[in-house]
Amino acid sequence: MRIRALKLYDVHFGNQWFDRVLDRWNYGDFKADASWRKGWISFDCCLYNSSDERVYLGLTSFDADIFKAYDRASDAFVDLGYHQIADPFDAKFHRSLQRGADGCLYAAIALLHDVDRLHDAPGGAVIRYDPRSHELRKLAIPLPHVYIQATVPDPTHEALYCLCFPPEKLASFNLRTAEVRDYGLIGTGIGGMAQAENLVLDDQGCVWSNWQVTRAWQTQPGADAARLCKLDPAQERLVFFDCGLPRPAGAYGTVKAEAFFNFHDGWLYASGANGSLFRIDPETAAARYLFTPIADRPSRLAALVLGPDGCAYGVTGREGRCELLRFDFRHDRYELLGPIVDDRGEACWQVHDICVTDDGTFYACENDNPHRSGYLWEIYPER
Repeated sequence: MRIRALKLYDVHFGNQWFDRVLDRWNYGDFKADASWRKGWISFDCCLYNSSDERVYLGLTSFDADIFKAYDRASDAFVDLGYHQIADPFDAKFHRSLQRGADGCLYAAIALLHDVDRLHDAPGGAVIRYDPRSHELRKLAIPLPHVYIQATVPDPTHEALYCLCFPPEKLASFNLRTAEVRDYGLIGTGIGGMAQAENLVLDDQGCVWSNWQVTRAWQTQPGADAARLCKLDPAQERLVFFDCGLPRPAGAYGTVKAEAFFNFHDGWLYASGANGSLFRIDPETAAARYLFTPIADRPSRLAALVLGPDGCAYGVTGREGRCELLRFDFRHDRYELLGPIVDDRGEACWQVHDICVTDDGTFYACENDNPHRSGYLWEIYPER
């Protein structure tokens, strides 16, 4: 493989800083530190646009500088002028960068701040960017003071479905009329966050997500608390299933889906449980465990994208030991194609999103690296 680490910023933190700060600093501490505010970023989502050969990028930034592009022709990052519309609480585009039927790009704002800033922070706005005119606008804040972790577009209903936090709920924003619909909660926070990294539409136009059982009068939610649900636009409501992803080892209970995928073969797929893969029946939500590509060390699989050979590609692993995965979903086979390390020995920490260009080059978003600013990884598998 040919691999390059593309660096928007190159800020490193030593182990002394890591030990002193990790799990101790809060939002205000990071905002007050110049290195974190100005130099540290995380690449959280990406979208390839073939008409201008750019990879559009959603970032995490304590400085509210959250929208860039990588221009392939000039081999350079491009500032898209987000500072002109930024609010100080605009922390990231998490997994919300989407292409609309009108050729514009749409995104929504997620948070980093705590609930003590709830009434100071306005809420997550829906953003529109036109790659042709370069116009960048905030269209609306669908739910005041509530932020948006992920979106998925529904061209049939001209809607952008939104996965919100906090609280965890599903909503929709009509891109034509600006009408907002709040479909309600998918979790209460007992036992942790219910949501996955993204949302996905099935072939019938339903939006798939996790939900979580509360069991508020008991000591914990239980082994089977993580379950599946879908937002059905035809019924205009959430449909909650009593089942979830099975535990890979066969024990009683469920695991939370980390991400959802639709390869349009009649099924849905999900990752979870240390990067394991599952197949889901979209009619019944019954799920079957397929395999775990990396089982002997910490791993994840937050994104998959279809490659030119019809297989799905993603980056699995974490904590600086990541590998490119090729998943042939037609035959339930996978292959690890090699580590994500550049020719200088720089290693990818973990990957949050991935996209592919017309010539088969993959761009992977490295996120949440506590030791340095994140990189955009350019990966070209030898074929």
